[in-house]
Amino acid sequence: MFGDTIAAISTAWGDGGISIIRISGPDSLSVAGDIVRTAKPTEDLLSRFMYNGSLLDEGGNPIDEVLLVSFRAPKSYTGEDLTEIHCHGGSLVAQRCLERCLQKGCRHAEPGEFTRRAFENGRLDLAQAEAVNGIIHARSNEALKAASRTLRGELSRFVRELYDELLSLSAELEVGIDFPEEDVPYIDDQEGSDRIETMIKGLQDIADRCTTGYLLREGIRVALVGRPNVGKSSLLNSLLKESRAIVTSIPGTTRDVIEEVFTHKGIPLRLMDTAGLRTTPSDEVEAIGIERTAQAMDKSDVVLWILDGSEPIGDFERDMATRISDRPHIVAVNKSDLPSGLDGSLLVSLLPESTILNISAQEQRGLEELKEALVEMVAGTGTLEGGLNATARQLEELRSAIDSLGASKEALEHHHDQTLAAAGLAETRKALERILGLFDDDSLLDTVFSRFCIGK
Repeated sequence: MFGDTIAAISTAWGDGGISIIRISGPDSLSVAGDIVRTAKPTEDLLSRFMYNGSLLDEGGNPIDEVLLVSFRAPKSYTGEDLTEIHCHGGSLVAQRCLERCLQKGCRHAEPGEFTRRAFENGRLDLAQAEAVNGIIHARSNEALKAASRTLRGELSRFVRELYDELLSLSAELEVGIDFPEEDVPYIDDQEGSDRIETMIKGLQDIADRCTTGYLLREGIRVALVGRPNVGKSSLLNSLLKESRAIVTSIPGTTRDVIEEVFTHKGIPLRLMDTAGLRTTPSDEVEAIGIERTAQAMDKSDVVLWILDGSEPIGDFERDMATRISDRPHIVAVNKSDLPSGLDGSLLVSLLPESTILNISAQEQRGLEELKEALVEMVAGTGTLEGGLNATARQLEELRSAIDSLGASKEALEHHHDQTLAAAGLAETRKALERILGLFDDDSLLDTVFSRFCIGK
């Protein structure tokens, strides 16, 4: 499908043990042979064997001692002829090797283009291709396992089985719709409804596992909010176990949103330490910080409201309780190591359904309970085992498929309208096709693979 040959540095930029330059396309081995001198002629090099050689500059002078390995189509990562040059690690030598490839006619690869070629050549479906990116960006063993399961085809297999059942049911419905007078087998409304219900349950199970995988991949966004000097930055530092935010006794020290990540039970917790909230900012800079705090609250999955347990509840706290009551939140009463000045029963009356924890960021008290509460708020108390790598796009497609199936089921049960039911099944098929990559929408593929790094 692709007629040109591409090249890119596939290892991370910077100094290291080795760097790998990957070349894929019909001229990959000849390009490598032009810039690497080996003991054997290029045409005699065996596939999947490592050969020692010298990387040559434009004048034929050795730059580095390298290893060269080729993979012949279709048994390569991309499904094309693919060659790798392994040079010593270092930005300069890797860049010089890439420049030599480009001089010999290669095109610099786009982000994710090697994996896109693997997809286009049938080596991976789209769900597996997106799992490659999940493996690259995994922050925990649990996230890595979820991505690995999807790369091995677990998500694709479940979706494909449901897709095939959809095709079968759709065909049976269409026969009855198109040939109502003919003596052909047809499906009645009850049987169709029962089969759709089974598919809904199967899709919901997949969606649940993908939701778990999404949490493992993307994490939980937590906005730390509260008055100035209640200990937000101290709590951030305590949770991270390092001094990331400046902590002073001066109210308003934090003027901007500080974002950091740590992992608990395999789930990344994305903490956003925000500027302290108060009715009247002290200056324009603080006002901007407070506005960014509001933005952080809006985009967070959980608001962590931090109070100073040594201070009484006032009008600000009453207003804040109202402000967060309709969104996921946890209340952390900090400075429990100091004499209490906060009326706990009043706080409970303001937020009777809320999780309220007493903590001390200074003395590291109550932090484990806080971590558990943050994870439970979003992920629930169930197991995180069995998660499947998923992106927001894939989750949206699964939800769309479930909704369309529900509409088809309702059409059969309440309206006895098989034509309407068939339309819902068609929408479901389209959603599953977008998960597996069974479509010709280049713009969607461009978006998916643009999120990859260059060289992968």
